[in-house]
Amino acid sequence: MHWPTSFEEIGIISLIGGVAIVANICGYLMKTMIPLRVLAMSTNVLFLIWSSLAGVYVTLILNAILLPINALRFFQMKRLIKQVNKAANSDLSMEWIRPFSTKKHFTAGTVLFHKGDPADELLFLMSGRFRVVEPYVEMGPGSIIGELGLLEPGRSRTATVECIESGDTLAISYDDVMQLYYQNPTFGFYFLQLSTARLFHTIRTLETENAELRAANARLGSTVKA
Repeated sequence: MHWPTSFEEIGIISLIGGVAIVANICGYLMKTMIPLRVLAMSTNVLFLIWSSLAGVYVTLILNAILLPINALRFFQMKRLIKQVNKAANSDLSMEWIRPFSTKKHFTAGTVLFHKGDPADELLFLMSGRFRVVEPYVEMGPGSIIGELGLLEPGRSRTATVECIESGDTLAISYDDVMQLYYQNPTFGFYFLQLSTARLFHTIRTLETENAELRAANARLGSTVKA
């Protein structure tokens, strides 16, 4: 490491420093994490070169620390997206949840959450039986509960869920769901399918109940007339 000794060398150092500053500013303007990490690593390299040529030890040490951190986060994110792509392209079974989740066991009679409770995670049912109280729906292995809480404006539970037969679940936080959603369009569409499937199921259930109610009223009206 040496101090610049000529105007030409000072000009080169100034140019590298200027490019590094512009790249750093552009990094703060990025909206997605993958391009941001790539730009951050490029900025670290530029500042390392500039610091080495200019003899600025503090900046050299700082970017020598930041470069491997940015590289680690970049490769972690790429690996995460690869795993999600592989799972999302297979089926809608939510098998993608395993690497990003924690296992939770519930015994019969346990209330997982009440309607109106704060919502912060969704659950993939692995075993056992669970009941959604409002409306009354029983759910078993392979089902998902809690995804609508993420879409509810107040982030609260839309129904009470209780365990009626001991079983295990895989839980993934909404923060992780949101990170995957914003980082990968495939997962975003995957989650949209999951949420709309539940909404359409609810609509079909209500339509069936409404039709049964109309039929019952019609039968009651016929009996009264007779």
